[in-house]
Amino acid sequence: MEDAFKRNAEVDAQHITVEAEGNKAVLRGTVRSWAEREEAERVAWLAPGVMRVDNRITIDS
Repeated sequence: MEDAFKRNAEVDAQHITVEAEGNKAVLRGTVRSWAEREEAERVAWLAPGVMRVDNRITIDS
């Protein structure tokens, strides 16, 4: 799943960690905007087998 973030130019993957807990993806870290946060969640939903996404990413202002 982290590879998907690295391929997506809209998301600064350096500051995001992804943990898989069964069929749930837990996103942590910081991004620069709400748009980046939403894009990170969208990418997580696209990963095979993901049924839930727990987006704990914060906005760094």
